[in-house]
Amino acid sequence: MKKLLLIVNPNAGRAGYRDCLSDVLYTIDRGGCRPTVVFSRASGDIRRLAAEDGPAYDRVVCMGGDGTLSEAVTGLMGLAPGDRPELGYIPMGTSNDCATNLGLSRDPVYAAYTAACGSPLPLDVGRFNGTEYFTYVAAFGAFTEVSYETPQDQKNSLGWLAYALDALNRVPNLTHRICRIEYDGGVLEDDYIFCAVANATRFGGGIFHLSSSHGVSLSDGLFEVMLIRTPETILELGPTISDALSNNFTGEFVSLLHTKNVRFTFHDPVSWTRDGEDGGKHREVVCENLPHAIRVMVRDDFAQGV
Repeated sequence: MKKLLLIVNPNAGRAGYRDCLSDVLYTIDRGGCRPTVVFSRASGDIRRLAAEDGPAYDRVVCMGGDGTLSEAVTGLMGLAPGDRPELGYIPMGTSNDCATNLGLSRDPVYAAYTAACGSPLPLDVGRFNGTEYFTYVAAFGAFTEVSYETPQDQKNSLGWLAYALDALNRVPNLTHRICRIEYDGGVLEDDYIFCAVANATRFGGGIFHLSSSHGVSLSDGLFEVMLIRTPETILELGPTISDALSNNFTGEFVSLLHTKNVRFTFHDPVSWTRDGEDGGKHREVVCENLPHAIRVMVRDDFAQGV
């Protein structure tokens, strides 16, 4: 029987764990795993628990939102590759982009079954400026601050609608940044209103969607870098956003790159997010793709299709 550490974030998703924890534990136990349950109490607890207690278990499973998963991954990345246990995810957040990227059910009992009985998928992880990590996206520009500045009580009461309402309020104040971008295929320098470095099919609270037709794979050692140039006139803003939302990368203002490493250089410090959380302000950012860094539990059919 596998030893499994279940880390629960009690603040995620309207504290919904109260309604399903017993069923989750029963499912995990019936799936052949012996669970130990711990609750996070403060910021950084999930990272610490994964790093300090994780090596004693065959599998670490986190129960919470995308930020909870990101913290768990960061904790495991502090371990030597051979010491990292497998990772499971039971999504309980408001947006759950990562759950969609990994093909996980929003039903916690079904997700618990996958965490206990699924297949391990080798997942690429992003390293941010050498010391921090991200699971699915690092971004700057338009709307990137929405996910971590939207008040938690609004997220809990309104769910995804809270992100949408906050985003609409920010439209009149869109900022743009002149940026030099060095990637595997060359160098760009332009004025941008948005950039996302992603290993994902969905990000931005579900605003942006990619697929295998865009060359996306979670385990190919490459990022997808989505760039939105600043429109030259206000009349071009609407078509630019429309192209971004419809995945039209053939126009003048929206493009998609594939690269293992990418460096951004700005004239002034720029705010970033990592996995929807505050990533700090930086004049230079380097994102490195670490192939197959984590083994994450997914459905058998999802693992076979990647």
